[in-house]
Amino acid sequence: MDADPRIDRTKPHSARVWNYLLGGQDNYDVDREAGDTLLRVFPDFAQVATLQREFLRRAVTYLVTEAGIRQFLDIGSGLPTADNTHEVAQRLAPESRVVYVDNDPLVLVHARALLAGTPQGRTAYVEADVRDPGTILAAAAETLDFSRPIGLMMLSIAGQIPDDDLAANLVRRYVAALPPGSHLALSDGADVNPSLVAAVSSYNERAAFPYTLRSPERLAVHFEGLELVDPGVVSTPLWRPPAGAPPQPAVINAVCGVGRKP
Repeated sequence: MDADPRIDRTKPHSARVWNYLLGGQDNYDVDREAGDTLLRVFPDFAQVATLQREFLRRAVTYLVTEAGIRQFLDIGSGLPTADNTHEVAQRLAPESRVVYVDNDPLVLVHARALLAGTPQGRTAYVEADVRDPGTILAAAAETLDFSRPIGLMMLSIAGQIPDDDLAANLVRRYVAALPPGSHLALSDGADVNPSLVAAVSSYNERAAFPYTLRSPERLAVHFEGLELVDPGVVSTPLWRPPAGAPPQPAVINAVCGVGRKP
């Protein structure tokens, strides 16, 4: 992997830990150690990552095939794995445009993988922090047409912001910049399962960017003012599961939802 001096190899980074949990190779010893710690405390943590990836796939599919979205702004995209937003969208609608945003320099190192979109569409990458909406929105406007509906993907990114009010205000800021007919797809970890809470607390002791779990009710606040798509804000595996999917456990580790801006 690249020797970019901006990449801190002394502390685990969420994008690289997530990559490890999803079976990727773009991570360091410190990230694998953090991931293993999470798995020791909460063995189902890798499943949480997998279920979120499945939600991304289903949400993007819905936005393209049922909502008619052809543009996406994916904030906190993380390292490329199977079925990234542009791959799902452009498989269904090759003309789709996607802008990825992340603050980990290692993601930029691997941006070429993200940028390999279809000839008909366009894919771009912005290295920026979610706390800087001005920079992100201006850069996204170079690729996306903000007069047409956009799908805003915010998966496990609000949890990177410890302050509840700041997290909610940032989501509102991004949604406010989108035209009517745009959609917000958001998923984040919930503080319901004690084992998950303990695992995240252990991770936060060493993480470069601690992660904040919130109640399902607090996460639902992000959809205020939007028209929720059925089935609303629910446990991640319960959002429009595919036909024939096995029954899911009642325990809630993460919640998700999709809302339309009227």
